[in-house]
Amino acid sequence: MISYIEGKLLKKEEERIIILANQIGYEILLPAIVMDTLKTKTAGKEISLYIYYHQTERQPKPVLIGFNLEIEKEFFQHFISVEDIGPLKAVKALNIPVREIASAIESKDAAKLKQLKGIGTRTAQKIIASLKGKMDKFALITRDGPDEIEIMEDISKQMLNVLIYQLGHKSNDAKRMIAEALKRNRTISTFEELFEEVYH
Repeated sequence: MISYIEGKLLKKEEERIIILANQIGYEILLPAIVMDTLKTKTAGKEISLYIYYHQTERQPKPVLIGFNLEIEKEFFQHFISVEDIGPLKAVKALNIPVREIASAIESKDAAKLKQLKGIGTRTAQKIIASLKGKMDKFALITRDGPDEIEIMEDISKQMLNVLIYQLGHKSNDAKRMIAEALKRNRTISTFEELFEEVYH
């Protein structure tokens, strides 16, 4: 089972790349959001990816799908748990950042989800029905990577406690207020900034 690969970029195509690692060339499918980050990478450059490994009886040929962050891979695993969304459809669908998809799911924004390649109204509704309530941490993904996500999770938890236990908001309202504040202002990095934005 392959879950991480580090090696040299051998070849780049529209939605797949080949990485040379230990004299073996691995063909890896990449969602558009990951391919975008490799625009400047040319053959011979070092690359590292987290891998989702897919193989079933119906699909005996193993498929490797690559991600820059482990949390993107985790989101992908949630995403393919939705009925009618298999790994190959999901790879094509992920053409806007994970945090935006996660925010759209939490705010029941079906119109935003329909911007995903190959996702229509019914599938968008299924995604919301299956995943709403599980997307908070993915909505906090920043370009900077996993450490910032943990910090933002801590700040959001603090804020949630203050809103519920000190200011008397209902749990669902408090979560919505935080999600909306983070959507309005992507640059929030401290508790104080989040508090200010929530009551903006």
